[in-house]
Amino acid sequence: MSARVVAIDGPAGSGKSTVARAVADALGLPTLDTGAMYRSVTLAALEAEIDLDDGAALAALATRTRVELADGVVALDGRDVSDAIRGPEVTAAVSAVARQPAVRAVLVARQRAWIDEHGGGVVEGRDIGTVVLPDAPVKVFLTARDDVRAARRHRDEAAADRHTDVDDVRDAIDTRDRADASLGRALRPEDAATDALVIDTSALGVDEVVALVLEQAGVQR
Repeated sequence: MSARVVAIDGPAGSGKSTVARAVADALGLPTLDTGAMYRSVTLAALEAEIDLDDGAALAALATRTRVELADGVVALDGRDVSDAIRGPEVTAAVSAVARQPAVRAVLVARQRAWIDEHGGGVVEGRDIGTVVLPDAPVKVFLTARDDVRAARRHRDEAAADRHTDVDDVRDAIDTRDRADASLGRALRPEDAATDALVIDTSALGVDEVVALVLEQAGVQR
């Protein structure tokens, strides 16, 4: 395992993506949004009208699907799907796809291969420090109050010109949390890797969180 690996876990709205990008910039490392990989496979499954309970078919789809992430752009078989994978249909279906062990096996192997290919990186998602990269030298778990998480995701939706009520966003987060919890995925601080730095981002700015992560990585700003 490369010494230049930072694993960032946490539920939706905890600040993973924003913090991961800032930490990566500070360390000169690439970033990998593992959630975007699951969302891309989910979009492909919805477009192909594959039964989301058919693990074998979904795993076969994940195996043959090419997902590329670079410079904030997510490409599915060469097509920019950065916005499409964040839509409500994919959000509602992604847990069903992630539920399939065969799909997770394909994508976890791909995530580990990405680390080897890049010689390290900042990897964010769920179960990164406990399952995907348990030997990562720097592990961080971000959390936040439910109302803060909902407000952040509501701002994201508004920025993407998807108009929705904050209560609907909160309900969607609750539904996703329940689905992920049923899979035993790390959503709460007590689920974090035992050697992870747990940060409640509710009342912290991005720079403050990044500084804590860099300190954990042995870097002073």
